[in-house]
Amino acid sequence: MSVDAAAHKAGIKAEQLLSWEGGNSRPSIPQLRKLASIYRRPLAVFYLSEPPRRFQVMHDFRRPSADIHSPQDSPKLAFEIRKAYDRREWALELMKDIDEVIPVFQATAALGDGAEEVAARLRQALGVTLEAQGRWRVDSDAFKQWRLLLERAGVLTMQATNIQMNEVRGFSISMRPLPVVVVNIKDAPRGRIFTLLHEATHVMLNEGGICDLQNGDVEAFCNRVAGAALFPREALLNSEVVRRHRRGDPAWADVELQELSRQFGGSREAALVRLLTLKLTTQAFYDQMRKAFVRQYEELQKQKREAEGHAPPHVVAISSAGPLFTSLVVESFNRDKITASDVSDYLQIRVKHLKELQGEFSREA
Repeated sequence: MSVDAAAHKAGIKAEQLLSWEGGNSRPSIPQLRKLASIYRRPLAVFYLSEPPRRFQVMHDFRRPSADIHSPQDSPKLAFEIRKAYDRREWALELMKDIDEVIPVFQATAALGDGAEEVAARLRQALGVTLEAQGRWRVDSDAFKQWRLLLERAGVLTMQATNIQMNEVRGFSISMRPLPVVVVNIKDAPRGRIFTLLHEATHVMLNEGGICDLQNGDVEAFCNRVAGAALFPREALLNSEVVRRHRRGDPAWADVELQELSRQFGGSREAALVRLLTLKLTTQAFYDQMRKAFVRQYEELQKQKREAEGHAPPHVVAISSAGPLFTSLVVESFNRDKITASDVSDYLQIRVKHLKELQGEFSREA
């Protein structure tokens, strides 16, 4: 964050903060505690002989639209990125401590590969079947199931809870083992499913490195793969909805898109994009429908903002950290490998909520 913003939060003048940073004066212990809270760092960090090692600057952000650009990423996004790096390292340490086998995500891809082929490879790596997809009729259940499949395949999944949708829908860390995919919890469940698969494709494309999603070709490729993974070509063409649709008619009724959404697990817009890719509709019809999707999406976001803050802390903690990371923390605590304070740090939840968290996790499991 900027010097002015940090100084304002600390209740001091910018000159005072610069004096502390330059070593010309020192904050008091209470002031130091306040800075630790503002920067989301342990107090002990300020006593290190040199700054802690920073994570590599991220470029693989999935923005909501090519038309939306954030000139400067927010401190909240920077913190979510740092948290994702930290949790990945903690997960690897916890797995070693409890003798857990580290899953290896082995699916790879190259930009020269066909999107349909890569999508089939991704589906095979996740072990997803059309029959299972057809059973996931509830939006939130469908998201949970895709998330579980990714984690079983060796990808750590998380949800960012404090980022606005106009900044980012998701990002990924392509490091191996245990790459990370993060989606924005403020997005609709079907939108989050698409982002999971979009970012998983980035992981497939970037063994051992971090990709640069400013490349439009890469973005378009990952979108095509995500669409093909959600709506496999033959299954979509043979679906009852597509077979009964009037041949050559580019207009698809909302009820048809809804049915495809429920059957395959993608949003209505993702279904229409897939139909466009397969030349079953036109760009003009998609552009027309997208305006309606945007209006409905904005209304949904308004409703979500009004409902924010109602979920209990332990529910938010599990939803954010994901099933794999939460299970490692809870199991390590049950085996006395870590303390209640460690659980609080790892899952960002107060110790007083630990019992509720354990109970909620047992029910989720």
